[in-house]
Amino acid sequence: MHRNAVAVARALREAGAAGEVVELAASARTAAQAAQALGCPVGAIANSLVFLADGDPVLVLTSGGHRVDVDATAAALGASELTRPKAPAVRAATGQPIGGVSPVGHPRRLRTVVDVDLLRYDVVWAAAGTPHAVFPTSFSELLRLCDAEPARVG
Repeated sequence: MHRNAVAVARALREAGAAGEVVELAASARTAAQAAQALGCPVGAIANSLVFLADGDPVLVLTSGGHRVDVDATAAALGASELTRPKAPAVRAATGQPIGGVSPVGHPRRLRTVVDVDLLRYDVVWAAAGTPHAVFPTSFSELLRLCDAEPARVG
């Protein structure tokens, strides 16, 4: 397993998470690719997107079924501006590449919001540090693992 996936698996175990990291043969860089590989609805994929809220990195875990409404999410975060950083800034904040950013296993805790649309699914799949690794979880477990805030982001 890739070192990032190993670090995520360790973080999940230490946090008492129920799911285990699964490596996929095909890339799951996008929600559609992940859903196809896992045989689940695209909405059950938790996209891990890094934004800058007034310059500070934040993690937005959104349902793969829709796009982030930047204005609504900025308001939920109490930020005046929400922008997308370039790939090097995402890797610096998370230690993981775009397309594989996990909700856990980062060098430092990121403020995180979890899309309330993920409540619709009993099992939610999230990236595990690489575009080829995922783990099963739930909305409530994501809130706990990330010490996150629920929000309507789409």
